[in-house]
Amino acid sequence: MEALAGLSLVARASVDVGEAHPIRALEAALGPGPFAVVILFISPDVDMGRLAGRMADRFGGATVIGCTTAGEISGAGYSEREIVAVGLPAAHFAADVLLVPDLSVLERDTLIGELIRRRQGLARGRAGWQGEFAFLMVDGLSVREDALASALASGLGPVPLFGGSAGDGTRFKQTFVLHGGQALQNAAVLTLVRTDCRVKVFSLDHLVPTEKRMVVTGADPARRIVRTINAEPAAQEYARLLGKDPAQLTTFTFAAHPVVVRIGGKHHVRAIQQVGENGDLVFFSAIDEGVVLTLAEPQDMVAHLAAEMAALSRQGRPEVILACDCILRRMEAQEKQKSGAVSALLRENRVVGFSTYGEQLNSMHVNQTMTGVAIYPPEGGGAWTR
Repeated sequence: MEALAGLSLVARASVDVGEAHPIRALEAALGPGPFAVVILFISPDVDMGRLAGRMADRFGGATVIGCTTAGEISGAGYSEREIVAVGLPAAHFAADVLLVPDLSVLERDTLIGELIRRRQGLARGRAGWQGEFAFLMVDGLSVREDALASALASGLGPVPLFGGSAGDGTRFKQTFVLHGGQALQNAAVLTLVRTDCRVKVFSLDHLVPTEKRMVVTGADPARRIVRTINAEPAAQEYARLLGKDPAQLTTFTFAAHPVVVRIGGKHHVRAIQQVGENGDLVFFSAIDEGVVLTLAEPQDMVAHLAAEMAALSRQGRPEVILACDCILRRMEAQEKQKSGAVSALLRENRVVGFSTYGEQLNSMHVNQTMTGVAIYPPEGGGAWTR
């Protein structure tokens, strides 16, 4: 078990999945609170039904939320087979948690109205606290993240949102979110947070577009499947552009050679999950016929991450960075033997969170990024969110 002391604003701890009484151990490590909310990032090797059943009256009665992961980020940096806990103390944070129980039925107007009411409630209750953000955890196999992020943005207004899609290691079989002592699928948990701390929501990636482009000529958007690219079988054409045999395509290939789309003057990754049946390509996020895809190449991820972490510390070092980091970034680090260097940077910069099946930033569902919030000590009673 690991507890990270000395961080007065945010409590953090982690336990191995083999711990006999993991929730009890995490409670002891986090301390008495009281907490506005406790967030758990849970290895997919954990029995989620059993874990969820242990939540009653734990953590001093705080609201407990969480999700399964494609790997955890703890005090050691990248880790696996752990449960990582983050407690936001009520002395500095107020939280309102909204469950979206069925992603197949998004009642947009109702959701927007509920978000507006809850935002206003938090603002009235903590009128002197100006820092705010929204944190989303969503079933990573629901194929509904794009629609959900778009709907939430309309109700959040200026409040910056970040989040991550729950993972299942590299199995892609079942993913869960945790809420109210239940492990749920096809659901999402949104947490509105107001704080007297300075906060900055951010997103980073280390990818540079190339001149190689391709057009999606056949797709099944509902299932995020691309059947043909440039009127050729999708996997075959993608491999040809890379100078590879289609049989050589692996998850590591997709991590090293992502494709991006240009939206609003910026490039966003549309990451490939796997080769499907009949040479199709299955994507992690929205895709459709007529979309122009551009091959991208990664910069050195260690140097890039170091520069981005330094940028977040220019106005003072964060007490903690809560992060959602794409599984493809972890895979790239492993393939290039840079996991140790990346972990060291995560550890040195007090990053905690999980590896995802995709990330959310404001109104968009994105891939192959790290999104998160840097939380700084309060200064003079003020706060900033941009």
